[in-house]
Amino acid sequence: MNGKQQLAEQLSQSASMTALISMIVSLICIALAWWALQSLKLDLLIRQPKGPQGRLLHLFLAIILGQLVSGFLLSYISWSQML
Repeated sequence: MNGKQQLAEQLSQSASMTALISMIVSLICIALAWWALQSLKLDLLIRQPKGPQGRLLHLFLAIILGQLVSGFLLSYISWSQML
């Protein structure tokens, strides 16, 4: 292989690793958000919090919150690498 092919392969592997780390961080943050939302009393806002619609809303809230947190963490890591 010549130098250009090796560089292209290294960049591809780096991008794959970055994507994998981003996915793992996102899933961990969503799981943590789900766990944290377990203590939220949704019965004050929803008629049937244990029903399918209440569970789906709980899942959506966990995804939204987890995605926000993971976006912040990944941005923070990126910013710290730039320093």
